[in-house]
Amino acid sequence: MNQQTTQNLALFDLLARSWRRPAAVADVCFSADGSAVAFTSVDGSVAIGQVADQEPPESRIRVSGDLGQTTIRPREKPPAPLIASAALGDGDVPIVACHGSGFLVGTSAGQASHLASDGEIAPTPIKIDGPILAIAHSAPKAMTAVSDGHDVFLSRANDEVVRLRQAVPSSTHAIAFSPDAKRLAFDSGNGLSIWAVDGGPELTNEFSTPSRPASIRWSHDGSWLACGLETGGFGLVRLADGRSGVVGGFPELVRTVCWSAQENTLFASGAFRIAGWSMAAPPFEHAASGALETGRAAAVPVETMAAHPVRNLIAAGYANGRITVAQIGSRDELVVKFSGSAITALAWSGDGQHLAVGMVDGTAAIVTFPAMLFK
Repeated sequence: MNQQTTQNLALFDLLARSWRRPAAVADVCFSADGSAVAFTSVDGSVAIGQVADQEPPESRIRVSGDLGQTTIRPREKPPAPLIASAALGDGDVPIVACHGSGFLVGTSAGQASHLASDGEIAPTPIKIDGPILAIAHSAPKAMTAVSDGHDVFLSRANDEVVRLRQAVPSSTHAIAFSPDAKRLAFDSGNGLSIWAVDGGPELTNEFSTPSRPASIRWSHDGSWLACGLETGGFGLVRLADGRSGVVGGFPELVRTVCWSAQENTLFASGAFRIAGWSMAAPPFEHAASGALETGRAAAVPVETMAAHPVRNLIAAGYANGRITVAQIGSRDELVVKFSGSAITALAWSGDGQHLAVGMVDGTAAIVTFPAMLFK
């Protein structure tokens, strides 16, 4: 490869290991110990890649002695292949990290199965009638919650599955435990239900929303709850006083909401730039309250986001294949990938060194960043 070609490569070409799956990638999930990442596809299969990089960026970086210029050479060897499963559902299957390097997958047969990092699948005692459409897991409390799209079921330590007794039937497709696993939030079709699950399951709060919550995310300290809505916008709840509100006006669907632990900031996809709000002045009264200018405006909307776990950075993936990493509250951004297939999923590893990426054309990738890049 000549020098001119190398200079024209994007960071993605130099830092990423990528594979092509037979169907669009729907979600990405790192294992609890950070050693593996799972890519779910819309054909119901799951593929697992090992996070350890055989050609890490540091081994390919060179600093010229005369000018002090830093360059990185392209990879010389293809990455180890992904380990793929057979189809576990009719569409993309819900997946969460569990203990160690494994995952829990909800199947169309109503079985919560353990998927090991080597691809081996083993059933768990968690079994319901009907397909599992949503799943959540708390490793510290050994609790798992699943939904068949109507009822919500709770299991402790893979023990008996208990159905939460709701006053009226719901329509549930999103579930999330609070960080301390004392509460469980799920969508009830036209709002959010929050249950105390530390003892006997008990409904504690209900909040109505203009449309179905499509994704639910707790803040890292468990004091806030945000949900993307099916018809655009997002809902926001402050647990201390039960205050809630909705921020609308998004040109596209808010597919992703995420929290930065470093800045106590909420981000939402669906805008033509990285949209974020500081919870020091939450947008209850006005959508501009607490708004942070982050990154630069784009020609297409943000499809998905992921906040860096240990730095004040946010990664954004766009409909035109662009991937950027921006400093929160600053217009400065690093372009990782310029264009290509639409980005469907992003996730950081726990140490913030690796960014997992999923795309509409079936591309699954792990971008490994050298430590010096974010200094």
